[in-house]
This record gives sequence, structure tokens and C-alpha cells, in this order.
Amino acid sequence: MSRISKTFEKLKSEGRKALIPYVTAGFPFADITPDLLHGMVAAGADVIELGVPFSDPMADGPVIQKAGERALAMGVGMAQVLDMVRVFRERDTSTPMVLMGYANPVERYDLKHVPGAFIRDAAAAGVDGLLVVDYPPEECEAFAAQLRAVGMDLIFLLAPTSTDERISQVARVASGYVYYVSLKGVTGAGHLDTGAVERMLPRIRARVSIPVGVGFGIRDAETARAIGRVADAVVIGTRLIQIIDGPPREGVVAAAAEFIGEIRRALDASALS
Repeated sequence: MSRISKTFEKLKSEGRKALIPYVTAGFPFADITPDLLHGMVAAGADVIELGVPFSDPMADGPVIQKAGERALAMGVGMAQVLDMVRVFRERDTSTPMVLMGYANPVERYDLKHVPGAFIRDAAAAGVDGLLVVDYPPEECEAFAAQLRAVGMDLIFLLAPTSTDERISQVARVASGYVYYVSLKGVTGAGHLDTGAVERMLPRIRARVSIPVGVGFGIRDAETARAIGRVADAVVIGTRLIQIIDGPPREGVVAAAAEFIGEIRRALDASALS
């Protein structure tokens, strides 16, 4: 059983929902990421999605796009991201770490090294899952099996426009959890319709047996609480990136921890009500 599955099982037994923050590796400072990850875990994060900077992020809104551009300008690529995970693992061997990004950095890593190098090195660094936005499930069965063989999960996105057929395709390949994108469009766009999420999740759960996380449009404790009532996990990215972009370096971790703590308390209060 993967670290991700163990975490969701533990949370379910406690009647709690997973809090999954997203941050871009190397943002807002190239060397701050491991400390930032530890700070968020201490504040209540259960799983972390670590964005791999990429020059053409099709699913990301302007906030996360700019974060990726700044990280790339500081020389942060896949090799540096894996180093950050290794450093994080020196002090934390239990919190699941998911890399989120695009096919190009993954495949380029293998081209620069040897075929299979990415899976080998990601597993050795302590990565638990991979979410590749532009990998379609129907082409990923072999890749998913290779990841599972080293204890890593392959996670997929579902959207309001996903057909029953697409949901079933994802269900056959995905492990760990699936990520339901609650809005049409890119990250940070639009207004969250919690009623629409409530109506969609039963369709997903009728075909998907693993936990369902919901992201895009969750910006504060109120929206997190509403989604936490119906989903297994709440994913927050854009608002967190905005929060850590403002403070000086010495205030970044504290700013992130304060925000994550607010969301954690809201989710736990919702579970008790």
C-alpha cells in the first residue's frame, strides 16, 4: 500500500478530510521549498502537491504560470525538484509527496539520462505520486504499472465535462486519489459552485473506488469547509501561491502555515458538525 493510500485510510478512520496544498517548486525563492513543505505539514497539510515548473503550463492560470516562470528563471528544473524532495525526506518520511506537472519535463529527464531514469530517481527521492496533466489515461496503463511497482501512484484529473466513459477510463488506471477540477478553465478562474460539485461527485464515485479530491476555486476556510463536506480531500493552490508571494523570505513559511492552519481548522470543525 502506498503512502498516499495509507494516509487516506488513516484520515477516513478518524472521520477527517485530507488537506492537499499545492506549491510551485522553487517559488518564491529557489532554496525555500523544503522549509515551506515542513511548515505546511506542521500546520495540518496531509498530502502535498509540488508543481514542477514548465514553460507552457496549459491548465494553470496566470498566478501559477508566473510562479513557474520565476522558478524557471532561477534554474529550477526536474533535477532540482527531486533534490528538494530528497531534502524534505531527511526530516519527514511519512507525508505523501505528489509531483504535479506536464509530460515534457518527465520525458526530457529520461532523454537526458536513460529510459526509466525518472521513475527510478523519483522513487529514490521519496516521491509518492505523479499527476501529469497531459497524459491521457488510455495511454498510461504501462506507465501506471511501472509506477506502482516502485510504490508510486498515478493521479488523474477529472472535470465537469468528463463523460462517464472518461471517468471509467481513469478508474481503470488511477491510484492514490483522483483530482476533480471543480471549474471549467484554468486554475484560479471562476466562481466555485459547490452545488455542482455535490451533483458531480456521485457520478464519479459510482465508477471510481479511490478517494476524490476537489480543487480549483477553493480560496478560503468557507469554501474549503463546503467542499470538505462532500469530498475526500480539498486541494488549494492559487490562493496559497498568492499568499506566499508577498512576504519577505523570512515570512514566507509563517504566512503559508497560518493559511493552512485556518483551512485545517475549518475542515476539522466541519467533520465534527
